[in-house]
Amino acid sequence: MSSTTNPSTQHTSTIGAIGAPSRRNTELALLVFAVVIPVFAYANVGLALDGQVPAGLLSYGLGLGLLAGVGHLAVRKFAPYADPLLLPLATLLNGLGLVAIWRLDQSELLQSIQQAGTAAPRQLMYTAMGIALFIGVLIFLKDHRVLQRYTYISMVGALFLLLLPLVPGLGKNIYGAKIWIQVGSFSIQPGEFAKIVLAIFFAGYLMVKRDALALASRRFMGLYLPRGRDLGPILVVWMVSILILVFETDLGTSLLFFGMFVIMLYVATERTSWIVFGLLMSAVGAVGVASFEPHIQQRVDAWLDPMREYTLSREGVLGHSEQAMQALWAFGSGGTLGTGWGQGHSELIRFAANSDFILATFGEELGLAGVMALLLLYALIVERGVRTALAARDPFGKLLAIGLSGAFALQVFVVAGGVMGLIPLTGMTMPFLAYGGSSVIANWALIGILLRISDTARRPAPAPAANPDAEMTQVVRP
Repeated sequence: MSSTTNPSTQHTSTIGAIGAPSRRNTELALLVFAVVIPVFAYANVGLALDGQVPAGLLSYGLGLGLLAGVGHLAVRKFAPYADPLLLPLATLLNGLGLVAIWRLDQSELLQSIQQAGTAAPRQLMYTAMGIALFIGVLIFLKDHRVLQRYTYISMVGALFLLLLPLVPGLGKNIYGAKIWIQVGSFSIQPGEFAKIVLAIFFAGYLMVKRDALALASRRFMGLYLPRGRDLGPILVVWMVSILILVFETDLGTSLLFFGMFVIMLYVATERTSWIVFGLLMSAVGAVGVASFEPHIQQRVDAWLDPMREYTLSREGVLGHSEQAMQALWAFGSGGTLGTGWGQGHSELIRFAANSDFILATFGEELGLAGVMALLLLYALIVERGVRTALAARDPFGKLLAIGLSGAFALQVFVVAGGVMGLIPLTGMTMPFLAYGGSSVIANWALIGILLRISDTARRPAPAPAANPDAEMTQVVRP
C-alpha cells in the first residue's frame, strides 16, 4: 500500500523549521547593535559634559544588555516564529531615551527646580518593569484569540481606566491636564494602558459588526455614505472622546482614542467615507471644545503665535508658551547634524524637558538627521505591526494588530507634531524615549502583544494526520 504526502504542507513545515532559528539569530545580532549604540551615546555624553567616560557606563551597559538578553530568551522560548525586528527596535529606542534622560539629569538648572537628578535610574527601573510585563504577555497569552472573549469586559475596563483621573482625591492635575492618578509617591497615567484595552474592545466589536457597518445607503460626491442607524457606534465613541477632552482637558488621549477607532473602522469596512466622517467629527469636536475650554484655547493660541505667547509668558501673563518656544529654538540650534551629544542647551525648556519635550533634546544634539533617524525607527515599528496584521490568519488578530500599530503611530505623530509646532501640544509622551513609567510599561506590553500575534501568524500549520480509510481505498498495482 502507498501513502501520499501533501508537498505544500511539507514545504511549509520545512521552511518554518529552518526559519525560526534564522529569525532568532537575526534578532540576537540586531539586539547587540541596539545595546551598543546607546552605550556609545552614553560615553559621548559623559565625554562632552566632563571630559571623561562616565563612571556608570559599565553598569548602564550591563543593565541594558541584561534586560535585552532576558527579553530575547523569552521570545526565543515562547514566540520563536515572531517578527525579529520589533524587540531590537524597541530596545534601541528605550536605550537612547535612557541616555537623553541621564544627560538632562546632569543639568544644574533642572536639578534646581527638581526636574532632574534621579530620573534615569527610575526610568531604568520602569524599563525593567516593562520588560517583565512584556515577558508575562508572552508566557500567559499563548493565543491572542483568547482576548476576543473579553470584548465587552475590555470596554468596561477601558472606561474605568479613563475615568479614574476624575475621582476626587485620586486624580492629579499636572500642567492643566487631569490624566494622572496619585498612588503613594508614584503617579500613574491610566490612559496609556487604556489604549491597549480599547484596541481589544474595538477589534472584537468590529469583527462582529463589520458587515453591517460596511453597508452603504447612497452615494454622495464620490463617497458611499453609511446608513443612519450604523452611525451609532462612531457617534458614541465621538461623544466619549469629547467628554474626555472636556472633563480631563486631555487633547492627546482624545485624539488617540477616536483616531484609533476610525483607523480600525476603515480597515474593517474598507469604506473611505468613515475616514472622512472621522476627520470632520474630530475637527468639529476640537473646535467646539476649544471655544469654551481655557486650557485647550491657550494651547491653540500658543501654537498659532508662539512668539507672542512666549513674550507674554516672560511677563508673567500666561506662562503657557515658553516651553514650546524653547523647543523650537532647540531644533533651530541643532540644524542638520546637531551640536553633538551633551553639547546642547535643551534644559532651558525646563519643565517636562525629559518627558513631553525630550524630542527637542535629540533635535538639538543630533540635528535633523538624528530626528529623521528616530522617526524612521518608529516607522519601522509601525510597518512591522502592519505587516503582522497582513500576515494574521484570523480577522480579530488583523484588527488588533492594526489597532495597536495605529495607536502607536498616532501617539508618535501627535507628540512629534506638537513639539515641532505642526499641531497644538497635547501633553502625551514619546513612546520609549520620554521619561515616564506608565508610557514605557504600556508600550512594552503593546510590543509583546504584537509579537504574540506575529508568532501565531508565522508559525507553520501542522501537517494533516494520515487518513487510514483513504489509504485502504487506493489501488496497488504491481
